[in-house]
Amino acid sequence: MNSLEVFAEMKPITLQFNHNSSTPLYIQLYRYLKDEINCGNMNAGEKLPSLRRLSRDLSISITTTELAYNQLLVEGYVTSKPQSGYYVASIAGHFSDEKAHTNISYDFTAYTFEDSAYKYDLSCFDFNKWKKCMSRVLNEYSHLLLFESDPQGEAALRFEVSKYVYTSRGVIAAPDQIVIGAGTQQLTSHLCRIMRKMNIGHVATEDPGYLPVQNIFRDHGMSITKIPVVSDGIMIEKLPTNIPAAVYVSPSNQFPTGSVMPIGKRYRLLEWADENDSFILEDDYDSELRYFGKPVPALQGLDKNARVVYLGSFSSTLFPAIKISYMVLPKEMVEIFDAIKSDYTQTCSKTEQLTLALFMEEGLYYTNIKKLRNLYSQKLQTALAAFAKFGSGFTTPTNTNSGINIILKVRTRKDPGQLSAMAKTIGLNVLPAASLTDQDTAALIFYYNQIPLDELESSIEEMIRLWSA
Repeated sequence: MNSLEVFAEMKPITLQFNHNSSTPLYIQLYRYLKDEINCGNMNAGEKLPSLRRLSRDLSISITTTELAYNQLLVEGYVTSKPQSGYYVASIAGHFSDEKAHTNISYDFTAYTFEDSAYKYDLSCFDFNKWKKCMSRVLNEYSHLLLFESDPQGEAALRFEVSKYVYTSRGVIAAPDQIVIGAGTQQLTSHLCRIMRKMNIGHVATEDPGYLPVQNIFRDHGMSITKIPVVSDGIMIEKLPTNIPAAVYVSPSNQFPTGSVMPIGKRYRLLEWADENDSFILEDDYDSELRYFGKPVPALQGLDKNARVVYLGSFSSTLFPAIKISYMVLPKEMVEIFDAIKSDYTQTCSKTEQLTLALFMEEGLYYTNIKKLRNLYSQKLQTALAAFAKFGSGFTTPTNTNSGINIILKVRTRKDPGQLSAMAKTIGLNVLPAASLTDQDTAALIFYYNQIPLDELESSIEEMIRLWSA
């Protein structure tokens, strides 16, 4: 390294060259001068040293200096006057006291992410095991990452998913029936395109239900009928008849009420689909996380007439940021998707798809599910005991058999949004459930799964104290 000082007409320019760097000298000079202009050390109209003088004083060739000046000229940082030389340009919107963007680094330690406001429990997932699987992908299968992912999803992952859904939920699916996507909402968009090809323009949804998916149906021009949900699931007698339609349901853990559809009603729903040339879109998002009793079999496994589309997700059983979901299509829909899939690209990371395939192949996903069931069951029991201890008569938990959240009914006239904001101040993720709120009771969705077990009781006590103050 050597340091040289060159004087322009008004102020000194200090420049250090790194002769050991792979960056050419003219690029080093160009970057230096650009930064000096951006941060205001060189002002508009100021004359730069001549090519000959700068090259002599910096012990570099005139060609090197000229290349740097030409790059500044092309980008508009300097102007050239014949027989006179180079001058700093006047840049519209430029403030001399602003530092160059090239000098700004992104400081993760100082940045406050929105989600960092909430408590978290790293024991919920073993990232070291995930990292080992990802390292295998990067080390052994890196050549696969030089090509885009299959629009339908990676074959290795679809194979593992087909095995898993059969053993865990009784879902019968060949790998070519499975479509991988970046979340249920993206898969729902594919479903809308498929149903349009089948002349299905009407969708029935649960009320209350999962609003983001309903918005997708609406945005794709589908007619929507909202069907009330009762204690044993959607009211089948209110579903449309005599027209081809689809119904979006969560029979194993309805969101947000937590109702479970019994086996008899499931068969009735299948009969409705068969009799009306319609389809059932079964969202089985939290089926693996059931803590009491044996899970009711998936609708798809009971279906003998290819009337069910099965939707599943890994967000609750791995970690939310993974954003990998899947759907199992009936054969009729598979043929339509095969014809249109080349029009779309896969938005789910190929690296993460292959990592998950290895994670499942090595049995790590099954191990993780067992661990989560045990951990979340303990957390659920602790949460229920804490609400009974500190909130009796004030808070009533419901939907207490599965999943990662419970519904809280709070005897208060405070707005659910206000209660949610108060909970956030102590790091708790509690969302308003407007559809379940009435005049004297606020309904909220309380996510207990990410709160460390040893902090859960005290956190609930503090939340109730805030709400009842």
